[in-house]
Amino acid sequence: MPRLRKPASPFRYFNSSPEVIRLVVLMYVRFPLSLRNVEDLLFERGIDICHETVRLWWNRFGPLLAGEARRQRVSRMRGFRHWCWHLDEMYVKLNGEMVYLWRAVDHEGEILESYVTKTRDKKAALAFMKKALKRHGSPEAITTDGLRSYGAALTELGSREKQEVGRWANNRVENSHLPFRRRERAMLRFRQMRTLQKFASVHANVHNHFNHERHLVDRQTYKQRRSAALAQWQALVS
Repeated sequence: MPRLRKPASPFRYFNSSPEVIRLVVLMYVRFPLSLRNVEDLLFERGIDICHETVRLWWNRFGPLLAGEARRQRVSRMRGFRHWCWHLDEMYVKLNGEMVYLWRAVDHEGEILESYVTKTRDKKAALAFMKKALKRHGSPEAITTDGLRSYGAALTELGSREKQEVGRWANNRVENSHLPFRRRERAMLRFRQMRTLQKFASVHANVHNHFNHERHLVDRQTYKQRRSAALAQWQALVS
């Protein structure tokens, strides 16, 4: 019987250790730091790399690490159906032009999906919802704002009865925009839709991985969850 070959490490062509690369990606994506901020903080720890190396590593390994974290989380959560989704779109400026970042958040504040479009009509809403439903399954209720594109898209999907619209009902997703806005300011905005889509997806999955709702648990429980999340991150793609 032939022996199964172990998958090649994605870090095999890099002189730096996987631990350093994971740390760089974590610092740049999770915290509102610029490329040069990460370079200076690492230099204080005795790690001498250029800010362009930080850019290269997050572009190459950010989607890989975030995707693995997302697959582990989705496999655990896909069986749950008694949940509510909150959908909203936010403006993002690209070279003076406004585009729309659609985001789906569950009832616990975890970001399920991020999708960038140039319009916010029925076609864009439908593409966004199909992507979210295919990956995460169907929820019990979908809370949206008053944008009519949501109603038209849900009608075509046959889920109009699941829609809920309220004045303050969508605060969950509105508040979830804040970490991304802080990160956007630190990056001095985006310049391409492709970069925005990539970073929004990576940032969402890293945020979910380290989101422990510290205001709902005691200090000891929070420390245990934080240590477990950090250990899981350090073991990704190992």
